[in-house]
Amino acid sequence: MILAVAGGKGGVGKTTVALNLARELDAVLVDADLGMADVPASHGPDLHDVLAGRAAPVEAVREDGPVDVLPCGRSLSGARAAETTALVAAIERVDRAYGGCVVDCPAGLSADAGLPLLAAGLCVLVTTPDRVSLPDAVRTWALANELDAGVARVALNRTGDDPPTDRVERALGAPTVAIPDSRTVAAATASGRPVAAVASNASAVDRFRALADGVRSCLGRS
Repeated sequence: MILAVAGGKGGVGKTTVALNLARELDAVLVDADLGMADVPASHGPDLHDVLAGRAAPVEAVREDGPVDVLPCGRSLSGARAAETTALVAAIERVDRAYGGCVVDCPAGLSADAGLPLLAAGLCVLVTTPDRVSLPDAVRTWALANELDAGVARVALNRTGDDPPTDRVERALGAPTVAIPDSRTVAAATASGRPVAAVASNASAVDRFRALADGVRSCLGRS
């Protein structure tokens, strides 16, 4: 299973959703944002090294946290040395070794954003309730469908008390899960941990589990 987490606009919380889905789906989180990595990294080889031929994909996976992670480097020199066309093969190798990957995609509709969608069998779109984010999500939806990465669910992130779930479902044609804006989610994300590892009783945990259950239903898993 290779699941891409995508959204046209930056700052909508793709990394938060990807991190929590990786936890719920027991999958490796792959930070595929080659130019603006968000997933915390420690010492050791990273995705830049993998794409430059300096490390094997599985060698770069970190297994020392609540979620297994293939982090991306943060240096400009590393991004320049990375051979982006090797990204799909690297993701596929990690998927074969671990039985599942959740890929945090870059923002926008560039080739870098399209490559993870090309590798993925399914995707989750992330948007926020504001009117600026939704048109970008629609464009990402079109790209995902063009690349045969079917939209399993939409994560309507950072919502208030009355999320426009119906409107988003009509616009994107996929079941939508509203994820509330909360200090707990923000604090967990800032620490690089899924919400369930910080506050297992938080309401957001149920929302991320519902999102993961939706992905499993599309995969035919219980």
